[in-house]
Amino acid sequence: MKLTYYGHGCFAVEIAGKTVLFDPFITGNPLAGNIDVNKIGADYIFISHGHGDHIADLISIAKRTGATCVAGYEIANWLMKEGIEKVHPMNYGSPVSFDFGKVRGVNAIHSSSFPDGTYAGNPLGFLFTTARGNFYYSGDTALTLDMQLIPAWAKLDFAVLPIGGNFTMDPADAIIAAGFTKCSKVVGVHYNTFDIIAIDTDKAVSDFATAGKELLLPAIGETVEI
Repeated sequence: MKLTYYGHGCFAVEIAGKTVLFDPFITGNPLAGNIDVNKIGADYIFISHGHGDHIADLISIAKRTGATCVAGYEIANWLMKEGIEKVHPMNYGSPVSFDFGKVRGVNAIHSSSFPDGTYAGNPLGFLFTTARGNFYYSGDTALTLDMQLIPAWAKLDFAVLPIGGNFTMDPADAIIAAGFTKCSKVVGVHYNTFDIIAIDTDKAVSDFATAGKELLLPAIGETVEI
């Protein structure tokens, strides 16, 4: 699979000819000035929660691309009120089938509200199982023992985990999360966008290596093969 990083918690994964975009936040990201949001494609958009730094460009990209938006029930209802027709609501539970594979909604320890402060439902993580490989996107989350369930459902090729701390896991907790999920390859997200989530990236990569794991930190706009 190919993964393209757009900064903060936003990235896309190509699966079986489909582009799956996650948590679109480009406008307003001070580090993503080189990204033209109008050129980002998507067949599906998965939304982990309702905070502005995960949905800022959601409506515009969804309307332009006609992508199917997949999110928790409350966010799905909000999207339909905003004029998005192709919406698939989901929640914690059994896997849901799509034309590229299956996705299970899993627990994330965080909060979730829309930019106006109204309730946006429970935050979600997503476990993808496909013929091309399996991966876990935790969404914004603290470390949780629920991550130990992931290997019962799938053998992961990689995981996408937040590492910026303060609002989510930091690198040390993400290393533990990689152990819980039995995953040796991690793509780090949700770091360095703002001062409050700034980290020492060289140390983070070194600490993962010491733990026998690989931390990938693609540049904004970079595409990597995983």
